[in-house]
Amino acid sequence: MSKNISRILLSIAVMLAVAACSSTVTRESGPVSTPKYGATAVVQRGDTLYRIATENGIAMRDLAAWNGIAAPYTIYPGQRLVLYPKSGAAATRPVATAPSKAASTSKPTTSPAATAPSAAPLSSGVAWRWPVDGALLSRFVAGEPTKQGIDIAGTAGAPVRAAGDGVVVYSGSGLVGYGELVIIKHNEQWLSAYGHNRNRMVNEGAVVKAGQQIAELGRTGAARDMLHFEIRYNGKPVDPLQYLPRK
Repeated sequence: MSKNISRILLSIAVMLAVAACSSTVTRESGPVSTPKYGATAVVQRGDTLYRIATENGIAMRDLAAWNGIAAPYTIYPGQRLVLYPKSGAAATRPVATAPSKAASTSKPTTSPAATAPSAAPLSSGVAWRWPVDGALLSRFVAGEPTKQGIDIAGTAGAPVRAAGDGVVVYSGSGLVGYGELVIIKHNEQWLSAYGHNRNRMVNEGAVVKAGQQIAELGRTGAARDMLHFEIRYNGKPVDPLQYLPRK
């Protein structure tokens, strides 16, 4: 009798051990073993690169680099972004992926840049102010890659101020052509960019107020002391003079 009981208890113990092993295997073969490498995200209306990066636990600079997106980070609805690339080759993958997946979307929104300003509302909800005092050196030209904003003359070291309330989403010098650059997100649609600074005085994530000094004017990446200033609506460049107060 005792032998039968011992056998039964032994059988139960073996079954529990097998069940435990099988459940462990099941968990490991689930989400834990599913790699994030190669995962993608489709841009929705109102999305920003900063928000997508934050929601996925990625540095915005890395996400921009992996997808070949230059400052100030233009993205468009329907664009597919690659997350967690597996190797250095991943940086070239999104360039081929985004147009093929949303070709009908990307062409009309990125090629005819001349239509971008008309798509932006005249009222932005941002109380814009001039970032520096100085003469206008260069105006915005729709569709011209080197004139996606305005250039304002100034003296080296002069204060560069936030053109509106917002959050600093980029502060760095890793983007070719902009020198020391600061980008401020004012709301879900509007960004402003400040390039060629001598010195940046704010870090990413800082909350700033309109008129607050964010940098010192300089000539990094430029031929003379000046500020390159851009305003972007949903990632598209618009003419800053349509929104800044008239002088």
